[in-house]
Order: sequence, then structure tokens, then C-alpha cells
Amino acid sequence: MCLEQCARASLFPLAALSILANLLLYFPNGETRYASGNQLTNFVWFFGGIIGGGLLVIAPAWMLRGPEGRCCSAREGHVACAEGCPMLSSLVATLFGMTGSLYCLLVSALALTEGPYCISATGWDYPFANSSGRTTTPVPGASSTQPLCLQILDFTASPGLVLRSYLFNTTRWSSCKEPARIVVWNASLFSILLGLGATEFIIFFFQLLNTFLLGLCGTCAGCCRQSIGPEA
Repeated sequence: MCLEQCARASLFPLAALSILANLLLYFPNGETRYASGNQLTNFVWFFGGIIGGGLLVIAPAWMLRGPEGRCCSAREGHVACAEGCPMLSSLVATLFGMTGSLYCLLVSALALTEGPYCISATGWDYPFANSSGRTTTPVPGASSTQPLCLQILDFTASPGLVLRSYLFNTTRWSSCKEPARIVVWNASLFSILLGLGATEFIIFFFQLLNTFLLGLCGTCAGCCRQSIGPEA
């Protein structure tokens, strides 16, 4: 029970960090001119960390923080327990929280795949978007004996192709001339949002399982213990 309460309480700092990480994305290297000039990646304006991992997590977490002692007392019967345990509101709050955290997770993943919006050799564009966040580099002198789809699925069986994400191919980061170090800035913050969204989703998922289990056993943990425990 203590672990469950601590997990729900951790949603508040997670949501605050999510909002902070999203806000920092508007100010690459602490500068405001890119935001005022609308020279940021489109996924920043989806507010994945502010709305998804932030507000849509704080509201359900606040609803779920109610004292467990309201569910039942040792002298209450099953009807009183049902009236004291808002299972429906808990379920709705959990689903809202899962939706928000999943939204944050998906926006962050898509932003990492597309890469940053920056000045490259062709001007302001997404230099890593054409390859869906990946680059293919043929190995000189090596031949490929498998179709590309099989090479992607099996890296060890593709001697003629090296498939690497731009996130790990640091030599390509120099293709973004401005803002300075924008690849590191975007990748770091969106990765943090990805981790925060995944953590929030896991917490809400276990809360959802807990709600269903308590619904099967009774309307709350106290009722379950009362129904299966020894009679006084």
C-alpha cells in the first residue's frame, strides 16, 4: 500500500519535470529569438510535455491521492464500502493519465525520429527527416546478399550495409549549423520527455490493473480483507 501511494505521489514531480523539459525546448541554448521567429521543430508546438506529460498527469494524480481510509472501516458493510470508494472516478482519472503520458511519449518519439529544425546546407529544414532519423552508409568492398528489409531486421546478416541512427552518428550533427548544438539540445530534452512519459504511463498502467483487481475482489481493499478475513 505504501509503495502504491509513493508511486502515485511521484507523478507530481514527474509532471513538473515534463513541463520544465518542454519549456526548455523553446529556448535552445537559452536564446529566445528562435521561438519568436518560429524556428523550432514542429513537435515543440504539440505541447507533449506541458499538456500530455504535465497537465493531463497532474489532474488525475490529484484525484487519485485521496486517503485510502475513506474506503472502509472494520465495522462498515459492503454497501457502505461501495458508497465510500469512487471506483469509477479512479478509473476515469487513470485513463486520462494514461492518455496524457502516452501522448507525451509518442510526440517525443516522433520528434526524435524527425530530428531538429535547423540551418543546413539547404537553409532551414529537417536534415535528418528524409531518412526517418536513420542514415544508411554502404561499406566499400562488401556485397549484400539479402533484401534491404531482411538486412534491417537482421543486422548481423547485412555485411554490405551499416544502418545507424543520426542520434548515434555524431559526425552528421555538424550538418546543423544553427542553432548551435541543437541536435544535442533537442535529443537530450526529447529523450528526457520520452523517459518521463514512459514512467508515467507505467505508473498509471499499474494503477489501472490495481483498480480492476480491486473491482474483482470488491469495491476496495478493505472490503476484500473483510470478506475473506476471519470473523471476529
